[in-house]
Amino acid sequence: MPRLTFAVCVLTALTLFSTTAWAQRPDGPRRSGPRPEARTPIENVPLPKDEEEKKILDALQQSRQGPRYANVSEADGRLLRLLAETTGAKLVVEIGTSTGESGLWFALALRKTGGKLITHEIDPGRAAVATENFKKAGVEGLITIVQGDAHEKVKDVAGPIDILFLDADKSGYLDYLEKLVPILRPGGLIIAHNMVRPNPDPRFLEAITKNPDFETSFLLMEGSGVGVTMKKR
Repeated sequence: MPRLTFAVCVLTALTLFSTTAWAQRPDGPRRSGPRPEARTPIENVPLPKDEEEKKILDALQQSRQGPRYANVSEADGRLLRLLAETTGAKLVVEIGTSTGESGLWFALALRKTGGKLITHEIDPGRAAVATENFKKAGVEGLITIVQGDAHEKVKDVAGPIDILFLDADKSGYLDYLEKLVPILRPGGLIIAHNMVRPNPDPRFLEAITKNPDFETSFLLMEGSGVGVTMKKR
């Protein structure tokens, strides 16, 4: 089955069985302690297939034990891993590293697809924590952290991009979209976090839902909400 067709099937299934996600906001640390993860009765914890996968999942678990920074939920992270692996992503560009949990979910896929992650973070403190988390997981060779204002730094990205993941300043989503869509490959995905809360930018929503060049589906809307947009071939 062609990888795009399979990915579309996966998206359809996810739309039917979307689960509760833990809300994310784009600012600093919250309370300490582990974060609860809501699962449906048919879901289980992520199960490692090999020692490398176990090391990454252990690093994710350790990250969740500390101060609660803005990061994706487990449900959102599993979706990121699934989309990256089923599409065979070679280059993922992320806007908003935070402390690296979304990057670790992508790394679970990229170690199998032979891909790389370029992730942008404006806050040096969060970037430093993410760097340590990537080292603990043994995936630092798959990931490049770019520090600074992503609105400027994305000019240095060379395509083609397979997946663009937006999880930073919501008012900036449209700018990131306009700057990076030209180097997103046909059939590539734009994954936008926080499509429910905090309130998404209506200009961005219009751009991904009313452009005939895009096909968009919204998933996990009981939580933060994730928009998945395909750039049509």
